[in-house]
Amino acid sequence: MSVTSMTGLNASGLYKNFHRIAWLAVALALCVIVFGAFVRLSNAGLSCPDWPTCYGRAAWPTTAHEITDHAATAIRPVEVHKAWREQFHRMIAGLLGVLVLILALVSARRRSKGMAQIAAAALVVAIAIPLYMKGQHVAASALAILGEAILLAAAARWSNTDLSRVSALTLAVIIFQALLGMWTVTWLLKPIVVMGHLLGGLLTFSLLVWTAWRATDQPIRLAEAASVRRLIMFGIAVLGVQIALGGWTSANYAALACGNDFPTCVGQWWPRHDFGEAFVLWRGIGVDYEGGILDGEARISIQLAHRVMAGVVFVYLLGLTVKLLRTPGMRGWATLLGALTLLQVGLGIANVKLSLPLAVAVAHNGGAALLLFALVSLLARLRTPEP
Repeated sequence: MSVTSMTGLNASGLYKNFHRIAWLAVALALCVIVFGAFVRLSNAGLSCPDWPTCYGRAAWPTTAHEITDHAATAIRPVEVHKAWREQFHRMIAGLLGVLVLILALVSARRRSKGMAQIAAAALVVAIAIPLYMKGQHVAASALAILGEAILLAAAARWSNTDLSRVSALTLAVIIFQALLGMWTVTWLLKPIVVMGHLLGGLLTFSLLVWTAWRATDQPIRLAEAASVRRLIMFGIAVLGVQIALGGWTSANYAALACGNDFPTCVGQWWPRHDFGEAFVLWRGIGVDYEGGILDGEARISIQLAHRVMAGVVFVYLLGLTVKLLRTPGMRGWATLLGALTLLQVGLGIANVKLSLPLAVAVAHNGGAALLLFALVSLLARLRTPEP
């Protein structure tokens, strides 16, 4: 059943395909997350020093000698084998933005001046991009803020019976994601921005998963749906904290701070550390963070925090798995959640023991997204029985 039948709206044209577009956006968002992890972990995050172009090109340079006089060459020499990764990631993220814009426009069309508000927000943000490229950063920032304000104000007024609120919020998040992507480059891989960019991508993915399931309208009816939903929401919260710690670990190049030791760290259960230095969120602008700037004790602290929280999440999600296994009709979802939890822990350990192989590290990021998919899917579908 599509969203049109769910909300009683007339089905016509694009609107009756809303749920299909939503699922396409979910698939593309997962690709953006996984490919973004590949870009970051292959040290290609600064391979296009300008934004949104790459050495002034809409695509990317195919040979280094093509680019000789662009200002970006003063920041970083052309690395063709890396530049295509960064720019292709921007392209598929832009395509995802178009899909999210379509979802927001379609879901808002039954709202008073809804499509006009969505279109106005998109237009002012679009105008901001060439202004930024011309160096008019204050004007570009003002327009971006105005666009976000229009979307947030609309979402605050609208209900979610026709998915207009969540669609407007998703568009607002993805615009902010574009800003984070820009700051990732212009602020030279600043850890708080890199971590925020990862969280923003997974938040976008989660909102799209929720939207797609609600639009598809295939509820799971349980008498104890309310209590199970509370358990799932807490699971999403602890998983979100762990994902943030994982992003902080990656952004500070602390994945191998303990060497290849597991479960110990550099041969000890609790080695010398410096949590105060490890979690300084803001260090100003202008520092190149590629390769990391923290000393060994600070990086060890980040790794220890990530491992401890991983244990908390592991225990909680396995407990939730057992709960779902004992709930009639939930065995399939319980099995999926348990398998993904075990796989994610195994990938994390493999990262350490195998010295962070690229394929395993990228899969670890994908595993986090799949765990979110399972939890958000259950949150979207679980409902109490109808009278």
